[in-house]
Amino acid sequence: MRAQNSATASTTIAVPATGAEMSASSGGAPRGATDPLPRGTLLAALGVVSFSLTFPSTVWGLESFGPWSLVAVRSTLAALIAGAFLLAGRVPLPERRHWAGLAVVAGGVVIGFPLLTTLALQTSTTSHAAVVVGLLPLTTATFAAVRTGRRPSRTFWFAAVSGAVVVIAFTLQQSGGAVSQGDLYLFGALLVCAAGYTEGGRLARLMPGWQVIGWALVLCLPLMAAGSAVALSLEPVHLNAHGVIGLVWVAAGSTFFGLYVWYRGMASIGIPKASQLQLAQPLLTLVWSVSLLGESLPLAAPLAAVAVLVCIAVTQRAKS
Repeated sequence: MRAQNSATASTTIAVPATGAEMSASSGGAPRGATDPLPRGTLLAALGVVSFSLTFPSTVWGLESFGPWSLVAVRSTLAALIAGAFLLAGRVPLPERRHWAGLAVVAGGVVIGFPLLTTLALQTSTTSHAAVVVGLLPLTTATFAAVRTGRRPSRTFWFAAVSGAVVVIAFTLQQSGGAVSQGDLYLFGALLVCAAGYTEGGRLARLMPGWQVIGWALVLCLPLMAAGSAVALSLEPVHLNAHGVIGLVWVAAGSTFFGLYVWYRGMASIGIPKASQLQLAQPLLTLVWSVSLLGESLPLAAPLAAVAVLVCIAVTQRAKS
């Protein structure tokens, strides 16, 4: 959501060496890097697994909190975690030229996507809401192409569009194809998240991915802290185990850890290819929906899973 070493905190913003440098605006893997695909793909896939738990965890969180309270508190907690890591590593402030990009990440990933999807999940099931992540890979690749000027191959686009069509057909068939207010929230979330992913992937070429999401979260902290105080005073709170677990996961798991590994993965293998791994996310979300929420698994899920995995394999091999 994302070559740098994040094992230890850096005290300076790293810039790729000239010989292996890829322009910060390219969104692709650096030329001269030594086989970055396995590790980068693993990191991006770990981010996808983390994100796949977001919708079920949000549903759990809504058992205890109102939608505005849940979003504000999750962002506040995630920002405090990120701030603690940044302070512990004595990480300096980003350069002034990076703050505009961080604001895009904050607006799209930290605020926009969580708020719009949480509002949608008040009326939509998690399986229906998965349509947004089914469309997200194609939308992210499109944003990246416009933002960076790169043009993936025709094979890449064919596989990406095919995978998106499979996921859209699968999710809309299950919901009857009706367009509701929840759908509008989901499509809005799709656009703002794709913009945040793209800009975050670009910034992750210039600084460690965890610092990208860390500073984006810290940037939102004053607004989210104030929003938490207001929302908690206006919306009822009924704490239970599900609600607390859901809140903790969306704050620490999805918002911080998931975005950290996601941005590192994107920085390694490139925005377009990393984004295609998210084609598997709706189906993972369905698995969690069945096991955690007790929703029924559609019979079409195995067929859709095979088709999506084929599309992912093609996009990972296609030259971009």
